[in-house]
Amino acid sequence: MNPYEYAMNMEKEGREFYLEQAGKMEDPVLRRIYEELAADEERHYAIFKALLEGKEADVKAAFQTDILKTTKNVFQALKDSKEKLADYPADVREAWVKARDIEDNAEEFYRKQAEKATDAAEKETWLVIADEERKHYIAMDNVVNFIDRPNQWLEDAEWANLDR
Repeated sequence: MNPYEYAMNMEKEGREFYLEQAGKMEDPVLRRIYEELAADEERHYAIFKALLEGKEADVKAAFQTDILKTTKNVFQALKDSKEKLADYPADVREAWVKARDIEDNAEEFYRKQAEKATDAAEKETWLVIADEERKHYIAMDNVVNFIDRPNQWLEDAEWANLDR
């Protein structure tokens, strides 16, 4: 399978997983994060499709996700609302861990493709995409940490990586 086709398949499966989880998510804050991830995956899919078809794609402009900022903002809003934060069942946590793994695997694949690339532009494309998947991974990791320890999480989370 062509690497672009493989990437398209990963992005499609990721999007489907995120939409499925968003549909199950009772918490509107966490649902919003899944929905934003699904939208990012859809944009990623479209870029890979364009590249597969030999069309020009503005990769850098298309891969500017706000997922880290969204994640921070929704949890800051929860904290500021002074509402009691819910205890999340194990299956909710497991879904976020799976989401984190999806992003980790995608980043690893894209970085490997960058290593194999002989064309500088193609290498840059894979690296830009890998960096976006890294942002998704960080967001998912922060959600998992939030679920694990909601009262301490927002104070301790490393948000300095927003500008990367």
